[in-house]
Amino acid sequence: MSRQRMTGRERREQLISIGRALFAELGIAGVSVEQIASRAGVSKPVVYEHFGGKEGLYAVVVDREMLRLESLITDAISEGRWRERIEKAALALLTYVEEETDGFLILVRDSAQGEADRSYGTLLNTAVGQVSHILGRAFEHRGFDPQLAVIYAQALVGMVSVTAQWWLDEREPDKETVAAHIVNLCWNGLSGMENTPKMRDFSEDEEDNN
Repeated sequence: MSRQRMTGRERREQLISIGRALFAELGIAGVSVEQIASRAGVSKPVVYEHFGGKEGLYAVVVDREMLRLESLITDAISEGRWRERIEKAALALLTYVEEETDGFLILVRDSAQGEADRSYGTLLNTAVGQVSHILGRAFEHRGFDPQLAVIYAQALVGMVSVTAQWWLDEREPDKETVAAHIVNLCWNGLSGMENTPKMRDFSEDEEDNN
């Protein structure tokens, strides 16, 4: 009995799935159209027909991952109390790392090297903008300068992002524990904020101790 021929859409989805796995395993520079075609059981012209080459396939893979992760983060911080938003955002990113490891690998490795117009850095900038908007309102309410919110947004997003990249390889402790510790640092730091923080002169401390 002969195998049923794939439709154009099914073939396209197959190639995207295979490309995603290969890009995560080898990076875009290490993948060839021949490898993609061989794993899919098709000729190279089929890959070119659907995507114009590996760069076109890679762009589709990155775009899908970006949309997926962007949606997760946006949903996490869109509503709720501020601490709840931090908790949900941290857990959402760690869950994505856990469940969509190939996608996260592609975003943080290759796109960080300028291989795609839309990159993990672009996504983080979007998150910073969203967090800045939320923090700005909170700053106004507490009498802080709302224009400084972007500094704190950069710090918060960077903290969560870098920790997620570290956890990509470690996977210990579990994601709930990691998220709780991220929130512990973020929340307690925000709770104890000074209105006009200044750098301390530690030389004066040393003189007092002498």
